[in-house]
Amino acid sequence: MTRITAWRRHPLARYAVLILALALVGMVYAAFVQAGKPADAALAAGKVDDVAEGRSLFVKHCSSCHGMNAEGTKTAPTLVGVGAAAVDFQMSTGRMPAANPGPQAPRKPMAPWVDETKIRQIGAYVQSLGGGPQVPGQEQVDAKLGDAGKGGELFRANCIQCHNWAGAGGALTQGKYAPNLNSATPTQIYEAMVTGPQAMPVFNDTTITPEEKRSMIAYITQVREQKDPGGFGLGRIGPVTEGLVAWIAGLSVLALAAIWITAKKRQKS
Repeated sequence: MTRITAWRRHPLARYAVLILALALVGMVYAAFVQAGKPADAALAAGKVDDVAEGRSLFVKHCSSCHGMNAEGTKTAPTLVGVGAAAVDFQMSTGRMPAANPGPQAPRKPMAPWVDETKIRQIGAYVQSLGGGPQVPGQEQVDAKLGDAGKGGELFRANCIQCHNWAGAGGALTQGKYAPNLNSATPTQIYEAMVTGPQAMPVFNDTTITPEEKRSMIAYITQVREQKDPGGFGLGRIGPVTEGLVAWIAGLSVLALAAIWITAKKRQKS
């Protein structure tokens, strides 16, 4: 008993207990994560069999850039932990597989071999590697259930710096840009917020709640359906475009007027 009491009073005893406690917590957490992976993948895929098929598709079409086990390479990032939502966003918008390397992958038509089933299967495989955001359900992206007014406030506070007030997009640095949101589906908008593709930051559920995300979707889809009562919207890019058009049109009118006046004076003389 004396030996145990002496050990407990040793200056390093508290650190040993702390390290032991942290190790136990880590092992318990790892056990739960490993146990939850098949179920997590099944939720993302709809059936566990999609994981195996997804790996086969991944090895065939994606491993040349992302590595055989999605560990990443010098030219492409790791996909461990990005979740099925990232796969669905990147592939459904045609950004992946990427045709040419560049500062940013543009939106384009899906590759000929890609369809919804294959996207789901690859997403299930990637989800099984380390979890991550899953593809949202229909209720999560239903704009009819959102508050467009509240969504507008949130969009103006978090998004217009890059995407413009109407989601028309804009230029960033080093050849990157915030894309136009007019072609994005509600599901893709939600996925972009939770995965943060390319230059976009991640807006997780602690930053913007699922209900607030749905309201932002309601605002984005409502704004792009509005008409431009003043005439031609000029892409809704903003005052820079409007000023440029006014400047060029105004100078053109003044130049034509000057030519017309001088031509009249020459005829009289």
